[in-house]
Amino acid sequence: MAKPLGPTGEFFRRRDEWRKHPMLSNQLRHAVPGLGIALVAFGIYLAGEAAYNKIYAPSHSQSGSTDSASHSH
Repeated sequence: MAKPLGPTGEFFRRRDEWRKHPMLSNQLRHAVPGLGIALVAFGIYLAGEAAYNKIYAPSHSQSGSTDSASHSH
């Protein structure tokens, strides 16, 4: 498997233990609680709005004829 680290490897392994401290890991998740849920909810909203617009969008021929009549001077 892995060869033993030796005295130099042990020295650096002990010096890097601070990187695994619980206060330093997952800082972004603790800094913005609820961001993941908010992003999922916003994504569902966007998908729902796109589906609603695709299903209930007015036909282009009706909106085009009323637009040109209302903008004539």
